[in-house]
Amino acid sequence: MIQRIQSVYLALAFIITAVCLCLPIGVLTSEKTMGTDILMFNLWELQDNIMTFGVWPMFALLFLSCIIALYAIFSYKNRKRQIKLCNTCIFLVLAWVVAYVLFGFVLPDKGMAFSPKFAACIPVVALILYILARRGVIHDDKLVKAADRIR
Repeated sequence: MIQRIQSVYLALAFIITAVCLCLPIGVLTSEKTMGTDILMFNLWELQDNIMTFGVWPMFALLFLSCIIALYAIFSYKNRKRQIKLCNTCIFLVLAWVVAYVLFGFVLPDKGMAFSPKFAACIPVVALILYILARRGVIHDDKLVKAADRIR
């Protein structure tokens, strides 16, 4: 049954996570000098049309969660696997949040100020959708086990 509600949650999480991969997630500005701003994406940082790929682990985490969410949508016949895949996606998004805080607020130079963009909230929404999908799969599993006990 691919039309279950958890499949919708997983599809929405996949779509918004894929959108987040393409949008800027923050800006680093220099407080002391008149340097140019550094625009941070999930895969690269852009400064004066020069890309540096120092933040690629954030891209890898979100990209893996996209692939796993897509695989989880089509694993609807194996509920145990689908629960494990949802747990993996939840872990990956939480790891992305930790990496975001690390790359945005902890690692930049002392003279840099970080301001987050709206797209940084999107993985948090995806995290909520993954949790809802996991709850839906667990609920379906309990229903099937209850129906098997009745027979």
